[in-house]
Amino acid sequence: MPEQSVDDALVRELKRTLSVQRFQHVEGVVASAEQLAQKYGVSVRKARTAAWLHDLAREWPREQLLSTVRTFPLPDGFEDVPALLHGPIAAHIGKTQFGILEEDILDAVRYHTTGRPNMTPLDLVLFVADAIEPGRTYGGVEEIREASQRSLEEAARISIDGTLRFMLDAKRPIVRLTVEARNSLLGAELREA
Repeated sequence: MPEQSVDDALVRELKRTLSVQRFQHVEGVVASAEQLAQKYGVSVRKARTAAWLHDLAREWPREQLLSTVRTFPLPDGFEDVPALLHGPIAAHIGKTQFGILEEDILDAVRYHTTGRPNMTPLDLVLFVADAIEPGRTYGGVEEIREASQRSLEEAARISIDGTLRFMLDAKRPIVRLTVEARNSLLGAELREA
């Protein structure tokens, strides 16, 4: 499927399946991903496609998420938190239904909720765009937005720090991938300092 028709097909599917609020969030992530990709020399086409795809399964019922992940190999680290399954599922659908074969796009989508060690520039663009899109209003988002203008790694690490604090306070499980992503990002920051 040519790249423009992939994005067009994704937009049609998203409009059909997502709530208005979730679709607006996705539009915001696309706009933020474009800006970050341009700033940091990442493929804007890949960033747009990953951003359109990332929340395709976000509003699926838990049962649908759980039954779908039985149809393909799930990356390690996702099995304990069903709310995070929409990333790997969206990547799987991107490949099987929309013909997206570029693994860097699929990986960015797959890990957009958790992060992972040694995140690629495209991973970071989507991860940070999801955190800072214009509709986000949570405490700390301005710090992440400011950091995103200096360093994607710093912005991602600040975002993960906030997520970890929230998860600890809420007594929710923390995915190992997120801790590993944070440590990897922190190590990169320390090496640059």
